[in-house]
Amino acid sequence: MPGVTSWVVPEKGVYLKNNWSKEIIQIGRYHPDPTHKRNQMLAIPECFDEKGTAFLHSCLHATSEWITIDEIGFLESNSCKYRQAIRTLMKHKQLLMVVRKQKLPFLEELRNHKDVFLLDLDQPYGNAGCIIMASGQGTRFGGNKLLADFNGQPLIDFSLNIIKNLFTTSVVVTIHKEIQSLCIKQNIPVLLHTFPHRNDMIRLGLETIGDHIDRCVFLPADQPLLQKESMISLLLCAENDRNSIWRTCYGDIVGSPVIFPAEFFEELQNLPLRKGGSLVINNHPDRIRTFSVSDINELRDIDTPDDLSQLLHGNL
Repeated sequence: MPGVTSWVVPEKGVYLKNNWSKEIIQIGRYHPDPTHKRNQMLAIPECFDEKGTAFLHSCLHATSEWITIDEIGFLESNSCKYRQAIRTLMKHKQLLMVVRKQKLPFLEELRNHKDVFLLDLDQPYGNAGCIIMASGQGTRFGGNKLLADFNGQPLIDFSLNIIKNLFTTSVVVTIHKEIQSLCIKQNIPVLLHTFPHRNDMIRLGLETIGDHIDRCVFLPADQPLLQKESMISLLLCAENDRNSIWRTCYGDIVGSPVIFPAEFFEELQNLPLRKGGSLVINNHPDRIRTFSVSDINELRDIDTPDDLSQLLHGNL
């Protein structure tokens, strides 16, 4: 892919390669500092200004829509021309940039740019929690649907697998002792309760984890075809736009899971009897954003044995 790549040679310097032409220049030189009070690499501004800037300008003529810059750190702060070349590229191309976390003006500018989608490699999904809603009575199904077999696994297992390694904290809220036992065996936090309504389930879940998170995903336990990639994408969107309520969709059809920022927790904890998160969504239509899944079946839940059969058939 067109762009530039930089790397360090210990005790020698930092080098920059034009990915297209393969030309290499030195942009930093090693400067030992026994006091460790300053960086041991010093920028070579003239190399940035001339060859480095030329490397970036050449990318404007590439047929590829995407350009990579790996990576951008403190050395680039020494060249106004190089920084301006990056800004110019951002106006004409899609850039995949690796940016260090140092608190320098240009790096802050890039991270806070309105058109940048930021992925923090140390904490990519932010401080998010998840409540798995597993308290359905199963009246229309004729029993506990969450233990029904779906491709050789209990239905709820698909939701439990999706949340692994994504959240700061999570909890399964259920009225079923069998679900409690299953979660305990898998070392998954679970809350067993006897309250009858959806508003109770939401309140109990947030009372358990709400104080520890910046946003919360509400995940139904009966959407077995929801993909982990969709959950990850939804989390990344919510981390980049922290003020919106995010939900999945397929075309004009909206569904679950839904992510609420912490500012909505109090409203969610005080829902009227039998009401769910959709009431909060309807109260704030201007705050809703959607992420489109790749297959409408990801949004389908199971209420009846026929639903289970149809989803299984589609899955096979």
